[in-house]
Amino acid sequence: MRNVIAITAEKIGLAIEQFEFVMVSNNSKFDQWKRGEITLTDSEERGRQLFFTEFDPSGVKKGAECFHCHATFNFTNSEYMNNGLDAEADQSDPGRMNVTGNPWEKAMFKMPTLRNVAVTAPYMHDGRFSTLEEVIDHYNTGVKNSPNVDFLMQYNLQPGGLRLTTQDKQDLVAFLKTLTDMEFLSNPAFQSPF
Repeated sequence: MRNVIAITAEKIGLAIEQFEFVMVSNNSKFDQWKRGEITLTDSEERGRQLFFTEFDPSGVKKGAECFHCHATFNFTNSEYMNNGLDAEADQSDPGRMNVTGNPWEKAMFKMPTLRNVAVTAPYMHDGRFSTLEEVIDHYNTGVKNSPNVDFLMQYNLQPGGLRLTTQDKQDLVAFLKTLTDMEFLSNPAFQSPF
């Protein structure tokens, strides 16, 4: 007689967790650059610098402020944040508040990884942006104020936003595309079994 193991929600969760532990994207162009194996194009490098530089209100140094929320190996801080998608009156999705019941967490959503972001459209929790360019436009001049918009959006909210030029935006998109790991995306072990 065989031992029968009961299938429970906890065991299913642990199995999924074990599978997710092996899903590591670490061979993008950016990863290869970090290891000194390749160089970035001029546009990708300008985008990288913008991504990892703070906004300077004096205008002496350009920065896009991205790294505050999208840092670490996985390009996320794993926090729940309100990134100014909607003004308070337009916030129809309760976000984290739906789970915690805390009104302060209305319209807060978990910061996603940017690894492979160029192939994961549409963007934002509700899919409102179809392109990376639209996402960058939001952070440049489209952030809406509300009582709980994250403090890190302070420069995005000022008149003129981050003052990114068309070239700056193109360079940021070029850098974001370096986060695509084709080896990871084409790994047969991660393909649908159906």
